[in-house]
Amino acid sequence: MTGGVVAAVDLGATSGRVMLGYVDDGMLRLEQVARFPNGPVPGPDGLHWDFSALYRHIVQGLTEALRREPGIASIGIDSWAVDYGLVHGDELLGEPFHYRDERTARGVEAVHGEAPFEELYRRNGLQFLPFNTLYQYAVEDRLADADVALLIPDLVAFLLTGARFAERTNASTTGLVDVRTGQWDHELAARLGIPASALPPLVDPGTTLGTLHGEARERIGAPLEVIAVGSHDTASAVVAVPLSTPDAAYISCGTWGLVGVELDEPVVSDAAREANFTNEGGVDGRVRFLHNVTGLWLLSEAVRTWEAEDGAPIDLPGLLDAAAAVTGDIPLFDADDARLSAPGDMPARIAAVLDDAGAVVPATREAFARTIVESIAQAFADAVATAGRLTGRDIDVVHIVGGGALNRLLCQATADRSGLPVLAGPVEATALGNVLVQARAHGWFGPDASLEDLRRVVAASVSPERYEPRS
Repeated sequence: MTGGVVAAVDLGATSGRVMLGYVDDGMLRLEQVARFPNGPVPGPDGLHWDFSALYRHIVQGLTEALRREPGIASIGIDSWAVDYGLVHGDELLGEPFHYRDERTARGVEAVHGEAPFEELYRRNGLQFLPFNTLYQYAVEDRLADADVALLIPDLVAFLLTGARFAERTNASTTGLVDVRTGQWDHELAARLGIPASALPPLVDPGTTLGTLHGEARERIGAPLEVIAVGSHDTASAVVAVPLSTPDAAYISCGTWGLVGVELDEPVVSDAAREANFTNEGGVDGRVRFLHNVTGLWLLSEAVRTWEAEDGAPIDLPGLLDAAAAVTGDIPLFDADDARLSAPGDMPARIAAVLDDAGAVVPATREAFARTIVESIAQAFADAVATAGRLTGRDIDVVHIVGGGALNRLLCQATADRSGLPVLAGPVEATALGNVLVQARAHGWFGPDASLEDLRRVVAASVSPERYEPRS
């Protein structure tokens, strides 16, 4: 084995980072270079991303990364799914819409009027989420004015290199990729009035997209290569799950909790559709068969409300320690309740959901936090059990990766409620998966390294924490 260093641009729904990834004799190490905020910005026509600021942060982070490590071999980019930017010439036609914008409800009605969900599921294998890209395109007034529509990581790559591609794992979340062939479903797009320009050429993870050019090259300081990784952040995260058994489940937990198993072939049965499980593309043609559970966003939104009330930061570790000490009955709510999907006063919204169900609303913040965490854990446990049932697998362990792996209360609650051991870590799974795909493209793990080979590197580099279920 050989090694080197690459840069990973890792963009989440609440923050973004630029990381340096070091590969040395089959071991991995990450170093954070820059971290910057990200989130929804209200506009006169709806909820958007401040993509211009996000891109400036990315370029600044890459500039600092190259200053620290002049030998960077390449850059990889991953982000959240479904959202996009419209490009005309070299210009972005306005800031991209945020997936939580209310316009998507109109898109659902328009799409299902032409193609019922049952048909869509057979074609694209995706669970129903009202913000999937095809619903957004259905109400996108500017789509016909654009030369191309690019998902967020592809848009960043375009601005850096000028290349116009769609990386396949992220494209699979649009609802416009055939679940069997992995190619664009042009017939469906035409029926829905989506122009061909919205569907740029597809590329696989590991493909070199181009080199930095123009202003990006001048500001960052070198003609670095940009390599496609599993650009959907969950696709990158799953690469770095050190799956310990063939029947392991995973939870990539951050703003969302993505709960599922890895398959070689999609499952598009009626039962899978009714359970709202999705078949998304993974690295090396694998299938991420999973269910989206609203994750730690519920807790972070509640904390944000409490901080606004107090006018001071909340000590989250202290709050979670106090929550763990709460005794007695813990009321639960449906973490996927649609009333909890938008930003706002989350404690009040959860209280309304509990009240409607006849449950007692927690009287203290620590009890409220416990209810939130336990409700998320119950949703995780239910999704793990359903994944096993739908795939015929006897799930024997659950891997939690991402920021949720640091939440000891959540990890223990998931073990308790699923009745399965939980292995927590790596926390930085998304960035590690990004780095691993780049490193393999450079040949640093030898010829023909498999996905399992990459996971063995993770297992050698990171020691997960084990949580046993309590009776």
